[in-house]
Amino acid sequence: MSESSKYKHHAHILPLKLYLGIGAALIFMTIITVAIAQIHLGPFNLVIALLVAVIKATLVGLFFMHLIWDNKLYALIFVAAVAFLGIFITITLFDTMRRGDIYQDAAYPIKPDAIIYKEVGKPILQNPHEAVKHDSLIAEPKEH
Repeated sequence: MSESSKYKHHAHILPLKLYLGIGAALIFMTIITVAIAQIHLGPFNLVIALLVAVIKATLVGLFFMHLIWDNKLYALIFVAAVAFLGIFITITLFDTMRRGDIYQDAAYPIKPDAIIYKEVGKPILQNPHEAVKHDSLIAEPKEH
């Protein structure tokens, strides 16, 4: 059996129009990411940015790496891996906003003036624990 008949490999020669269209879509999504970063949407800035990043990575993998024309299992594994990576990063980064509810030592953000910690119209407290009276957390004994 010769080498040429042993492996079946077909070159995917695609029209330049398709490559330029995918490239334009990637540039457009980059512009969307930058525009969304300028708008204060609270934690949804993160969700939208990672959603756009997952879509861009999927386009690159499917078209520029030719996974769309290869075995469909490879494309499915690639898309699932990129999607789950985006989900796991989102969940991990949301943890930084609620960490102070459980762990008092980790309650302070590294950069307290970051926009993700600001609520519209509310100033950031330098020490958020000063706003809570610790004496009010101690239960008063009930008198019978």
